Parts: sequence; C-alpha cells; structure tokens
Amino acid sequence: MSALLQEAHRIRRMLPSDLDAVVTIEREVFLFPWTQGNFSDSLDAGYHCRVLEQDGHIFGYGVMTIGAEEAHLLTLSIAPESQGKGWGEKLLRHFIGIAREQLALTMFLDVRESNHAAARLYERLGFRQIGKRKDYYPAMGGREDSLVMELVL
Repeated sequence: MSALLQEAHRIRRMLPSDLDAVVTIEREVFLFPWTQGNFSDSLDAGYHCRVLEQDGHIFGYGVMTIGAEEAHLLTLSIAPESQGKGWGEKLLRHFIGIAREQLALTMFLDVRESNHAAARLYERLGFRQIGKRKDYYPAMGGREDSLVMELVL
C-alpha cells in the first residue's frame, strides 16, 4: 500500500455540511452526476452515507441502502487526484462491513459496462456479474448498459 494510506484518515457519516465537497467530487468524476438534492434526499431517507476524509479534506464518498436483507451500493467515488491508491477498495470494504453488521445477506451494485477498473475492483472483492441492464446509464450520444453485480455476504 502507498505511504498515503498510512496517514491519518477516517471514514465517517456524511453530514449536510459535506454536500458541497461531495458534489464537487461527483462533478469531477461523473459525466452525468448526482445533484446536491440526490445526496440530500439520501441523507434524509436514512441511507448509509459515508465520506472518506483526511486532515479535514473530503476525497471520497459512498451511499448505500439496506432493506429486506439486501444492501444496494448506489454510488461510490474517489476524487480524481486520489484514485489508484487503494482508497476505493478501503471505502468499499467499509460498506461491505456495514452491510454485514446490518445482517444483509447479499449486496448489489450497478457499474457502467465501460468502467473496467471499477468492475475489476468489485470482482477482486468477490462480486460477480449476475445480469445486465440495457441502456441503464445516460451516456454521450445515447445510453450505456449497466453490469449488475452481487456479493453474497
């Protein structure tokens, strides 16, 4: 692991005061980003919303919902300058831990078919593709398929 991972960091609950920083990352990473309202609604609904923070700087986040013994990871992202350093895996492992603590039996997520790096991370952590949603994501010039992935907890 990189030396950066050894520095003080924490994963904590997302707060309404974090939304500006979260939306900034969202807009840097995604061509069709969630809005501040999407994140605010997730907080209001009681979803598991977490941020990855170091020295007061938010550089990653995720949102997951759990119901009927199923966890659904709705979004997870790391700021561009912090990608490729193991932070996405660390945050994903944290969400898997929450799902297990909440007694979920399975965890699901969708990933863009073109997002090979994310799909490889999910597979490395035990997720397997169980389906495909045609035209699930907006894309430049049309729509893009989603790979539906599942982790049995």
